[in-house]
Amino acid sequence: MPLNEIIGLVIITMGTICVGIGIYGLYKFYDFYSRASIASIIDTAGFVLILIGVMVYKNLSLFSLKVGIILFFMIILNPLSNHIIVRGAHLSGFDSKGE
Repeated sequence: MPLNEIIGLVIITMGTICVGIGIYGLYKFYDFYSRASIASIIDTAGFVLILIGVMVYKNLSLFSLKVGIILFFMIILNPLSNHIIVRGAHLSGFDSKGE
């Protein structure tokens, strides 16, 4: 097995662990704003690590270029969309008591 595949699998595993920890956090907290923050971390940290792992695993190819473009847009748009959702909930007066 080539070195790039081993490194790619390690990075994918790290991303999967981040997603697993984030899912545990979603069940632990009951507050809407805490859950929204954790969901953003799951998407940003876990998904980004998984995509970087896929790019390393596939080495330099057209496929890794396409994944890199998706990664670029994900890094820019995911925190922005989460901010807009949470800000909209805050401005509408959403009470985050978890009830």
